[in-house]
Amino acid sequence: MSSEAPLLVIVDAANVVGSVPDGWWRDRRGAAERLRDRLAADGVPGRDGPVEIVLVVEGAARGVESVPGVRVEAAPGSGDDRMVELVAEANGRRILVVTADRELRERVTDLGAEVTGPRAVRG
Repeated sequence: MSSEAPLLVIVDAANVVGSVPDGWWRDRRGAAERLRDRLAADGVPGRDGPVEIVLVVEGAARGVESVPGVRVEAAPGSGDDRMVELVAEANGRRILVVTADRELRERVTDLGAEVTGPRAVRG
């Protein structure tokens, strides 16, 4: 399964949105929707081949809907915990997690995922 499946890209919405002080805190859900739409339109720059994008949202951003090209996962609790679960459930598939959160980076690399920072998808 892992060699034929597209790269799974798991995006830490709160971390990516929070990486630029552009007023996102006034409308967290709107900021997550803008990120989702940018991912749907642009994919992951610099990544050739097909990718499956999962945007993990939490807190005030829950309720953001999936769109073609981006599946949205609303974490019932911690977004970090949900991302770790998604990596663990991937069964050896290639995974890229987009976050700057040091603890999360360590947790997912321990499970075999690659990591990159928010700039990879900020546009």
